Amino acid sequence: MSTNLANKWVLITGASSGFGAAAARAFASEGCRLLLGARRVDRLEAIAAETKKAGSPAAHVRALDVAQTKSVNDFAAWARTHTDRIDVLVNNAGGAKGLDTVAEAKDEDWEFMMQTNVLGLLRMTRACLPLMVNNPGSTILNIGSIAGHVAYEGGAAYCGAKAAELKITQALRLELSGTGVRVGTIDPGLAETEFSIVRFKGDTERAKKVYEGINPLTAEDIAEALVWASSRPPHVCIDEMIIKCTDQAAIHKVYRRGK
Repeated sequence: MSTNLANKWVLITGASSGFGAAAARAFASEGCRLLLGARRVDRLEAIAAETKKAGSPAAHVRALDVAQTKSVNDFAAWARTHTDRIDVLVNNAGGAKGLDTVAEAKDEDWEFMMQTNVLGLLRMTRACLPLMVNNPGSTILNIGSIAGHVAYEGGAAYCGAKAAELKITQALRLELSGTGVRVGTIDPGLAETEFSIVRFKGDTERAKKVYEGINPLTAEDIAEALVWASSRPPHVCIDEMIIKCTDQAAIHKVYRRGK
């Protein structure tokens, strides 16, 4: 993919694995300068080493927990020591915990999903906006989900959190009108990353069953969409993109081979 992203500054949250790590590699291959945050610094450092080999002229890492306001603010202050602008902000940190009904779900699972997917998104965007509003053509890309569009049993909190992500994206689009900052959401369906392992709290066998018999999306598929959306001309904003694997016709309609 040939783009106009060379030497742009790209900040990615949750960059230690999954969509975030794949996005780091994809933007690196376009010659972008990277600011990478996640809780697992050892993983971040390994990703940064990969991105430098892929072509990034600079890849900086720092611990980041979007569930903590101080961590977010400290990260933004650290980012300012490297650059006076952010060209692309990828709000990727988040995830699901559990697949319990409302009657059986646990507070700690709900709190994790709201803190990361909702409040973390708000905190990170607030902290980074001063580095974006004077930079027309800059882009905020939030990672949503088809779960933000259609609910399913056992997904009340996660679906609610991703529906909130969608509305936050839409509100930001209105609030930033006239600044030149573009805001969009990339909403994947079934994608095989660590998502299900986290949701099922390390139960890899249960996680594998989610993707059994299908050809799911990969992290690289979503990374490619992020690069494409952020490399449009400044007057073009990709507001919303829903991406599903071909085997997933709808959230409840999935074709599985051998079934």
